[in-house]
Amino acid sequence: QVQLVESGGGLVQAGGSLRLSCAASRSPLTISVMAWYRQAPGKQRELVARITGGGSTNYLDSVKGRFTISGDNAKNTVYLQMNSLKPEDTAVYYCYANLGGTRIFWGQGTQVTVSS
Repeated sequence: QVQLVESGGGLVQAGGSLRLSCAASRSPLTISVMAWYRQAPGKQRELVARITGGGSTNYLDSVKGRFTISGDNAKNTVYLQMNSLKPEDTAVYYCYANLGGTRIFWGQGTQVTVSS
């Protein structure tokens, strides 16, 4: 089991930055994959960025070069640094953890709104 608590969402103007945090109840080193997903109104939830326990990362094409996922194992926290934000980045962002197999857990979500 793992509990995930997100923070850091908010309202920002286009071109601005936000950093999302996901505090996990166990070390990210014990989690196979942690990721950030997002879901905009009327759209399906999509994978934004993922990081494995070994530190490998993957990104949605539209956020490459703007977003960075990273982990602080000492704080059991995974971050999503979002720069050069665009209105199309507006969504609820969810933290995700996969402990292996079907053991998948989600945070409660944090709203990110980017105004034009």
